[in-house]
Amino acid sequence: MTKIANYINGTFVEPISGSYLDNVDPSTGQVYSQVPDSDERDVEKAVEAATNAFKSWSTTPAAERSNILLTIADLIEKNLDKLAMAECVDNGKPLSLARSVDIPRAATNFRYFATAILHTSSEAHFTDDLAMNYTLRQPRGVVGCISPWNLPLYLFTWKVAPAIATGNTVVAKTSELTPMTTYMLGELCSEAGLPPGVLNIVHGLGNKVGAPLVAHPAVTTISFTGGTVTGSSIAATAAPMFKKLSLECGGKNPNIIFADADMDLALETSVRAAFANQGEICLCGSRIFVERSEYDSFVKAFVEKTQQLKVGDPLDSDTNQGALVSQAHLAKVNSYVDLAQQEGGTILTGGKKPQDLPERCKDGFFLEPTVITGLDCNCRTNQEEIFGPITAIMPFDSESEVIDFANSTKYGLSGTIFTQNLDRAHRVAAKLQSGTIWINSWMLRDLRIPFGGMKHSGMGREGGAETMRFFTEPKNVCVKLNNDPNNV
Repeated sequence: MTKIANYINGTFVEPISGSYLDNVDPSTGQVYSQVPDSDERDVEKAVEAATNAFKSWSTTPAAERSNILLTIADLIEKNLDKLAMAECVDNGKPLSLARSVDIPRAATNFRYFATAILHTSSEAHFTDDLAMNYTLRQPRGVVGCISPWNLPLYLFTWKVAPAIATGNTVVAKTSELTPMTTYMLGELCSEAGLPPGVLNIVHGLGNKVGAPLVAHPAVTTISFTGGTVTGSSIAATAAPMFKKLSLECGGKNPNIIFADADMDLALETSVRAAFANQGEICLCGSRIFVERSEYDSFVKAFVEKTQQLKVGDPLDSDTNQGALVSQAHLAKVNSYVDLAQQEGGTILTGGKKPQDLPERCKDGFFLEPTVITGLDCNCRTNQEEIFGPITAIMPFDSESEVIDFANSTKYGLSGTIFTQNLDRAHRVAAKLQSGTIWINSWMLRDLRIPFGGMKHSGMGREGGAETMRFFTEPKNVCVKLNNDPNNV
C-alpha cells in the first residue's frame, strides 16, 4: 500500500507525528493508500523552507523561472495517463474526464503562467518635468495555497503555478481526500529542477494543517478554494493579520432558459452543467429556470437525457458519472434527496444508488443523477449548496421574475443564460449577481479572464493579469527630475 509523504524543501518526508490517514477509493469503498496526518510542526518546517528559498527564487530571472515551469508542464503531459489514473482512483471521477480535462488543464496552467511572466509591463507617470513615478510589482513572499478535492490537480496548479511564476514560494495544502496527484506533482517538480523550498506540500486535515498555515505570521498571502464556511473562518483569522486573501467559495448557480433559446443546445449543455464530475463542481448549474411555455417539454426531454447517462465504474470508457468522493459526502447529498421530498418536491428520476454496478464497485459511493420538480426557489434545497448530482427545474413567467429567482441565494459564483435575443442576453447578464455569466454555453474558460464570485461565493479574482497582480505587491518609486530645491 502506498504511503504518501509530505514534500518539504525538495524532499519527501514523513509527518513528524508518524501518523497517517486512510485514503479510500470512492468507486470501491476500499482503502488503497495512506496520507500523512500532519500538524503545525510540519507546517512550520515547510514555511521555514519556503522562507529560506524566497530570497533566491524571487530574484531568479523570469526566463529561468519560465523554463522550469514549462518543463513541469511538459512532464505533466508526458505522465498524463499515470496522473489521470491516480485522479480517477483518488476522486471517483470517470477516467475519461481526468484524461480529457483535469490533467491537460493542469499542464495548461503551468504553461500559461510560465509564458505570461515574460510579457508583463510596468507603469510610468511623468509629473511634468518635476518627477517620474514608476511602479514595481514584486513577489509577496511565502504564499499559502489551499485547494479542494473536486478538481485536485487542476485547481492545485491553478494556484501554485502563478504564485511561483511571479517569484513567490509556496506552502500548499491539498484535500486529504484526494492527495495522490499533488504528491506525484512533487516528484515532477524535482525532476524539472524546481529549487528546494519553492514548492512545499503538506498533507493532512484542515484543522491541523490548514488552520496553522493560515495563521502563520510568515505567510503573507492565502489563496483558498473550498466551502463558504471554511472561507469565512479563514477570513476571520487572516484579516486582523492583514494578509492578502483570495477566497473562491461555494455556488448555487442559476441556469436560465428562455423560450426563444436553441433548445437542443440548452438541453445538451444543461445536462452537462448539472451532472459533470458527479455535480461536484462549484460552477454546476444546479437550479434550472425554464420559461413556462417551454417548461413541460424541456422537463420531459431533460429527464430522458439524464436517464441516458451511464453511472458506473470510473475506469470504463463509456461511464459518464462516477462515484462521489466519500461516504460522508454521499450521506450529505442523500440527505438533500430526502429534504427535497419533505419540502414538497417530486423526484422525476434518480435519487438512489444504481443497481447495475459491476462487482468491484458494489461498495462504492454512487448516486444516480437526480432531477426534482415542484419546489420553489426559496426552499433549502434551492438555497443551499449540495455539491452533488441533484438539480431542480422550475418555471418562470417573465424576465424580471427569473432575475429575482436567480439572485435569491446568498451565492454569486456563476450563471448561464440561453436565449437568441442578444439584447436580452446582455440585459439579463448585467443584472445577475454572479462573477461569471455564460451565454449559450457553460464552462467555456479563458485563462486571461478574471475569475471569482460575489456575495458569499468569495472575494478576490484569479486568472490572467488579475492573478499576476494578486501574487505581487505594487511599490511606487518617485524620481525627482528637477534639482531646484524650491520645487517640491
